[in-house]
Amino acid sequence: MRWTGLLVSVRDPAEAAEAIAGGAGIVDVKEPGAGALGAAPPWRVAAVARVVGARGWTCACGELVDAADDQPPVGRLARYLREVIEAAPAAPALVKAGMSETVGLDWRRLLAEAVRAMPDGVGFVGVAYADHRRARAPDPESLVDAAAAAGCAGVLVDTFDKGGPGLFGHATPATVAAWVGRAHAARLPIAVAGRLPLDALGSAARTGADVVAVRSAVCAPAGNPDLPMGDRDGTVQRSRVASAVSRLAEAAGRGAR
Repeated sequence: MRWTGLLVSVRDPAEAAEAIAGGAGIVDVKEPGAGALGAAPPWRVAAVARVVGARGWTCACGELVDAADDQPPVGRLARYLREVIEAAPAAPALVKAGMSETVGLDWRRLLAEAVRAMPDGVGFVGVAYADHRRARAPDPESLVDAAAAAGCAGVLVDTFDKGGPGLFGHATPATVAAWVGRAHAARLPIAVAGRLPLDALGSAARTGADVVAVRSAVCAPAGNPDLPMGDRDGTVQRSRVASAVSRLAEAAGRGAR
């Protein structure tokens, strides 16, 4: 699976089919109702994997630290992945787990343990939150450096609070571009996300990010499919995915001139 283009987060097989039909480069499985990186039930992940097939897919695994669970963080992640891989026809190419509530912990050690816990052929993506103070997570600069040291397969910059402003409400395009440059200097591919509307996709692409990840922008609003703005609780639509792909292609064309 190539680290390039548009990533669409889907919650079920029907949405996966819409994402593929619209031209998404990467299909990512998550449960939007369970937080920024909500983990979908393994059986549902497996159903999406059957639709995606040999194209390859990725999935969200929740937050690495869960105060409500007394199981060791990386142990819980490993158990979840075992259940996913047992149910799915193939393993995910990449997985990610958030770093919220790790400030004050030895989060660099936890990140390295997560990388070491990955099954053969599965890459772990280090996640930085642009609203890291709200998430009590490492700042993006520190996360990128630690991800490179730990052997992560790449980095994602996202937003933790999906009720707050999007990525560019927390950081300017120049700041995001600096994070992208830092990742590339460390030889890490990087994705950017965080409540990006369609009209912000060009700015996201021009940061130099390898992947732009969306959900709400390509979903019909829950209860009213005709509204222009998407809703992460809505349903992925191929026409909106195609519009997002076109926006990214247009930005890439302008950058090449």
